[in-house]
Amino acid sequence: MHMVSRYLLLFAAPFLMTSALRAQAAATSSDHREVDLAVTYTVQHSNLVSTPTFWQQGGSVELSAQIYRGWGATANITGTHVGSAANRGVGLSMVTTTFGPRYTWYKPNAIAGKRSLAIFGQTLIGVSNGFNSYFPSTTGAMTDSNSFALQIGGGVDLGLSRRIAVRAIQADWLRTQFPNSTTNVQNSFRLATGIVLRFPQNPR
Repeated sequence: MHMVSRYLLLFAAPFLMTSALRAQAAATSSDHREVDLAVTYTVQHSNLVSTPTFWQQGGSVELSAQIYRGWGATANITGTHVGSAANRGVGLSMVTTTFGPRYTWYKPNAIAGKRSLAIFGQTLIGVSNGFNSYFPSTTGAMTDSNSFALQIGGGVDLGLSRRIAVRAIQADWLRTQFPNSTTNVQNSFRLATGIVLRFPQNPR
């Protein structure tokens, strides 16, 4: 029960954070509808087993849409790579595809010269494919493996104009379940920054 409660809390955390923002400023974002395409540079602090950990580098493409009162949906594809995972001389490449709900608090550019601000939280699920690596299992070692993926996090976008924004920061926790002959569980932490192309659906 303790483990179930912990995962329920992790699942709800992004929405608890953004619900507080929503209560304070619903009027600024309740009627805002927008489709965003974000391209980011991504670093990922990963593990294959409990220790040692290592860093991967890569990038992501993320498509999101604000649909109703700040609520919307997001699809994310992230690819990362490291030449030597856990200092074992074996590389690891990962491509993770996830999809799920997002809540965005949006403050428009109400004053000339002032940037718009968007703060979002999301919970995404999908699959992760690991390849060009080493995955021990009960049936033998594999170089490729697929895993369920759970991604929870959020970020901040600073608008440069109606059509372009900077993703100042995005931080996500990623859980995967690749075989590793012990727990078969990995917990990774991601940081990303990049450019967002905005397509307002109700521009003013």
